[in-house]
Amino acid sequence: MRLLLVEDDASILQFLRRALSEAGYQVDTANTAKAAEGLALEGIHDAFIVDLGLPDLDGLELIARCRAQGSSAPVLILSARRSVDERVKGLEQGGDDYLTKPFALAELLARIRNLLRRSAPVLQESVRLQAADLRLDLVRREARRGDHLLQLSPQEFSLLEYLCRNEGRVVTRTMILDHVWRMRIDPATNVVDVHIYRLRNKVDCDTSHPLIHTIRGVGYVLKSA
Repeated sequence: MRLLLVEDDASILQFLRRALSEAGYQVDTANTAKAAEGLALEGIHDAFIVDLGLPDLDGLELIARCRAQGSSAPVLILSARRSVDERVKGLEQGGDDYLTKPFALAELLARIRNLLRRSAPVLQESVRLQAADLRLDLVRREARRGDHLLQLSPQEFSLLEYLCRNEGRVVTRTMILDHVWRMRIDPATNVVDVHIYRLRNKVDCDTSHPLIHTIRGVGYVLKSA
């Protein structure tokens, strides 16, 4: 699942990006309304987290602009504006949920999961992936091979999600580092190979039909046939 985080406070932005990534989400960030609007209108995000006190435009105006241009992704408003009137205004002007600062990270994560769950009928195709007998539930962050629930770490799940979204297409180590780890680590590291090894042991264990394949000198591919 891919989130857009819009926050002008650098420390909060870095903290949330790291926490959301560790929870298994892909996270794009923006610290201005102008940058956020451009990203939002790409239509690739499953939910937005929007601070209202942006330097160039009020967050509510940003939400209104995105809605007017067809964006239907659920929005969690994150704001220091705590009055009942402000919260009601936020919900009436395009927000789907409202969380005031300071906040507990556990509550923010729970609210995001709830937003994604509620929007699942609209995002039905994007919240479930399947390749052969491998099924991923992107809201619950669960993966099953047949009837067996796979015990995956957040990074393993994100890696498997990326492979499933690119079923039948070879993805390179650099592509994986960019999409799963956001290139925050040394490109020369063997972290991709290690995670692929662990993932293959869980996904393809005790089966005569392996799904994850190595293309020597190129990368990896998930193939259901």
